[in-house]
Amino acid sequence: MAMKEDSNLELLIAQLADLIIKSKRIVVFTGAGVSTESGIPDFRSPDGIWTKYDPEDFTYQKFVSSKEARKKMYGMLEESGLMADTNPNPAHYAIAELEKMGKLDCVITQNVDGLHQKAGNSEDKVFQLHGNMVHAVCLGCKKRYPLENVINRVKQGLDDPSCEKCGGILKPDGVFFGETLPHGELNEATARSAKCDLFIVIGSSLVVYPAAYMPTYAVNAGAKLVIINREPTHMDRASHIRIYEGAGDTMLKVMKRVRGSNT
Repeated sequence: MAMKEDSNLELLIAQLADLIIKSKRIVVFTGAGVSTESGIPDFRSPDGIWTKYDPEDFTYQKFVSSKEARKKMYGMLEESGLMADTNPNPAHYAIAELEKMGKLDCVITQNVDGLHQKAGNSEDKVFQLHGNMVHAVCLGCKKRYPLENVINRVKQGLDDPSCEKCGGILKPDGVFFGETLPHGELNEATARSAKCDLFIVIGSSLVVYPAAYMPTYAVNAGAKLVIINREPTHMDRASHIRIYEGAGDTMLKVMKRVRGSNT
């Protein structure tokens, strides 16, 4: 039985490699299943951070209005491991390789770790629908700071670090509960999803909206849909290829085949 499953997986990987070779405008959509393979915890998993904290304590409104809420946020970020020194994994590098090949139109990501850019994707090709927790931004003058530096100031005893330029509140640049998604990123992601010829979902269960609408826009416009995710999604039936495996190992095998076709 295992042999049959292995051969079926190899067939799916070969089919995906062939699709990539034939495609000219690929959009890749990534979720927590890509980040977790770099050691970043999935906040929504059964033992994730939201089982230890109440999400209601981390709304945008509370963060802005309460010094105590800001202290709690920085403590949670430190405990979560999100700020650990993490590195891209084979899935990130595979997506960056698609850009080098001239195949990638863009990456649309629900992740906030900046690992796509760290792996080599151009900043202007990565649309971070839920923001970027690599930086903090001043809500007054919009000056940006490395978030790690802000958290270090908290560790050194500064309860509520403020902007060194204007004294404004510093907020991690991710999208908080109660905060709208960045309109520019969302609009651009929507437009690009509707213009691609291949849409690849990697490591997302497609349960968080409006980000999860992106594959629907692609399919409705005639693109082929590929989903690589261990768990089922509501778009599985619409997919051209469905692979129930991990992100890194799958993309490593896929890109090896793609490279082999060019030799």
